[in-house]
Amino acid sequence: MQLQQLRYFAAVADTRHFTRAAEREHVAQPSLSQQIKALERELGADLFHRARGHITLTDAGRTLLPLARRILADTETARREVQEVAQLRRGRLRLGAPPSLCASLVPDVLSIFHAAYPGVELVVHEDGSQDLVRVLADGALDLALIITPLPEQAPALATAELLREELVVVSAPDRPTPVGRGRRMRVEDLQGHPLAMFRRGYDLREFTVAACRAAGFEPVFTVEGGEMDAVLGFVRAGLGVAVVPSMVAARSGLRVTRFATPAMHRVVSVAHRGDVSPPRAARELRRILMAHLGLEAPGGLDGAERTR
Repeated sequence: MQLQQLRYFAAVADTRHFTRAAEREHVAQPSLSQQIKALERELGADLFHRARGHITLTDAGRTLLPLARRILADTETARREVQEVAQLRRGRLRLGAPPSLCASLVPDVLSIFHAAYPGVELVVHEDGSQDLVRVLADGALDLALIITPLPEQAPALATAELLREELVVVSAPDRPTPVGRGRRMRVEDLQGHPLAMFRRGYDLREFTVAACRAAGFEPVFTVEGGEMDAVLGFVRAGLGVAVVPSMVAARSGLRVTRFATPAMHRVVSVAHRGDVSPPRAARELRRILMAHLGLEAPGGLDGAERTR
């Protein structure tokens, strides 16, 4: 049973005339008649009483008609809904990002995306990069912003570097500066300043601790275990200093001290599963993201990417 046959059947039922039904469906009348005969053979019953100038439904035809109308209506609904999703009038986009990016880059980019596609539901999963990679590999995210390189072996992902973001030290404005005013810090200078530290598994915690150990000392924490907003609050309360991304520091209202050259950086990349093509909403968000950062977006998600 084909949709075309049901459409022709409904047209004849509406017009009670094969020729007028063929005109309505923009098909030659013999072709329409053949399709209805094929439908009748498949169903094993005549659908119409055919008399010259007088076409009526049989009992089988009357039984089929409401079912055919429902099938055709459901098909049209499915077509419209899929088109709406494909054209980004509806749908859902699942984005993963570390808390530091949710506090800086992500709101600006999602605001631009939402203004362009208000019908697309936005779902944000906030977590560390290693956890985001696992969620992405499980298919629960369409796209993720992660910090690379990852310390552990990751599933096969298609990744593209977005930016190298400078890391800086933030401190309370009403407390003494970590170093002389206007001076830049070395990592070694953190040895004399207790840190407000992020929870375990947080990318910035691992990065900061590794940098301190590479400089020959073990960092001291006054308080630990917080997410980004909590750590900034701890610093604001004078409980220590913290190493944070420059985009977060610029919005924090805290004193910012930069590291001496070579400065500390982290690499932010965009990732999706390497074995599945992302939905159009994810591709469009990535285009907006790259345009916001002043990058040249590739023609498709496969351009300028590598698979881990």
